[in-house]
Amino acid sequence: VQLQASGGGLVQAGGSLRLSCAASGRTFSSYLGWFRQAPGKEREFVAAISWSGGSTYYADSVKGRFTISRDNAKNTVYLQMNSLKPEDTAVYYCAATGSSWYSEIHEYDYWGQGTQVTVSS
Repeated sequence: VQLQASGGGLVQAGGSLRLSCAASGRTFSSYLGWFRQAPGKEREFVAAISWSGGSTYYADSVKGRFTISRDNAKNTVYLQMNSLKPEDTAVYYCAATGSSWYSEIHEYDYWGQGTQVTVSS
């Protein structure tokens, strides 16, 4: 599975961005997730979606502000980020796993290259 993340950028607090993750190759993964890593911090789970049923899961810190969705025909997953805060600043990565442990970073086998999101105050 090859993953290509895009859509990052610089936005003011309260603004919105939409990240995209295009998957190619053997797209038989169970979940596609978004993770983020801020400077000096560990990479953390943000959201995940199942390829088959479309079930979605979110970290508490983004619940109600971020929405993950998928377009199976395009093999693309999106992360709509609204009401952005400076603490959302990080490099965002998309990843794919065949495991059911969708929030566990070590369960993910395939990773995209990351896209920078910067939220100014």
